[in-house]
Amino acid sequence: MQNGLSVPQGAALTLGAMLGTGVISLPALAAGAAGPASLVAWAALVLLSVPLATTFAALGARHPDGGGVATYARLAFGERASTMVGWAFYGTIGVGAPAAAGFAGAYVADATGGGTGTALATTVAIIAACAVMNWFDLRVSGTAQLVIAGAVALLLAVAVVVALPHAQVAHLTPFAPHGWGAAGSAAALLVWAFAGWEILGSLSAEYRDPARDIPRATAIAVGAVGVLYLGVAFATVAALGPAPGPAPLSDLLVLGFGENARPVTTVLAVLLTVGAINVYFAGGSRMGAALARDGALPRWLATAPGRTPRRSLALITAVALGTTALLAALHQSTDAIVLMATATFSLLYVVGTAAALRLLPRRGISWWCAAVSLVAAIGLLVMTGPHMLGPVLAALGGLAWATWRRRRARAIAAVTAPADAPAPEYLAG
Repeated sequence: MQNGLSVPQGAALTLGAMLGTGVISLPALAAGAAGPASLVAWAALVLLSVPLATTFAALGARHPDGGGVATYARLAFGERASTMVGWAFYGTIGVGAPAAAGFAGAYVADATGGGTGTALATTVAIIAACAVMNWFDLRVSGTAQLVIAGAVALLLAVAVVVALPHAQVAHLTPFAPHGWGAAGSAAALLVWAFAGWEILGSLSAEYRDPARDIPRATAIAVGAVGVLYLGVAFATVAALGPAPGPAPLSDLLVLGFGENARPVTTVLAVLLTVGAINVYFAGGSRMGAALARDGALPRWLATAPGRTPRRSLALITAVALGTTALLAALHQSTDAIVLMATATFSLLYVVGTAAALRLLPRRGISWWCAAVSLVAAIGLLVMTGPHMLGPVLAALGGLAWATWRRRRARAIAAVTAPADAPAPEYLAG
């Protein structure tokens, strides 16, 4: 597939999914929760990202398909499991997009003094821009993502470099002012920053050579994410002290360039948001089309192989804009949506890594990576607590759909088949 994604484009898409809006505020939140010990939480999650990314890269290379995690669940556990996890993920993308876009909208509103109207307009504009980029061709959004990822990486690196001369050893003591248990609390906050590896699967079929290119693109993304996250986290603690402000990246840039650099953070917030939503729209629209192809969603969402899944993309966009309008009308915060999305990601990691234990060669490196990742994913899932309610309800909706579809197929087969004909194989059992 010569027109598919290149390694740089794939790495940029993966990097965009990982470097979401959380990198703007999470370093300060984690430092507030655990002090310098938050660096341990960052390092632990970076290390856990290696086996997790390796697992999803191996699955994508062996089973390239737009269904991603839903496809892995179908191959490993059957149709019902695939439909349930597919509904949970597909539903979360449209509902979660306004939360991410609203974060950048708040930055723009604060920088311009425009208020809630400006924040809402920015949110809608970001969702629309990502929909347009994905409407034409993945190469278009992949090329745009390459530019966005390069700009984001450069800005983050500059923020770290200019702040390091201001680092003080005194800011690193006491290292665990709230006890070592606080590092676990910081890790729970940081889960949002490490969501993104699960979208790898839904884009796997778009690579020119999935078996060769997916591991390469993933390795590039893992290295870049680790360096940038650890750099920003260390600079936040060492240069800004034990109580950094709510916008640490902005404060880091100000240390190096003065107050005139503060608006750059707004640009960075918008780029991070566009990058993340762009990837999830790309992967989510392909997952929806794959689910429809397999009967887990209405057939009209399916798309011919090699074609842009525009109907699925349109549905995701409509849900995102509808959710934005509903939240605006009710004057509701997006905090609950963010936590629900985090719970969904944790669920996907559990299902994906469990499927990998069945689908990957036993006792190989990728299999052991899946085993380690499954243990970590279960721990993350437990920490999400009651926020699992949203994805669980979506999964139950998928189960109801799968059950209804199977019963309908049985009824049609019973009416149309001769009385002495055996039941079709796909209805057996």
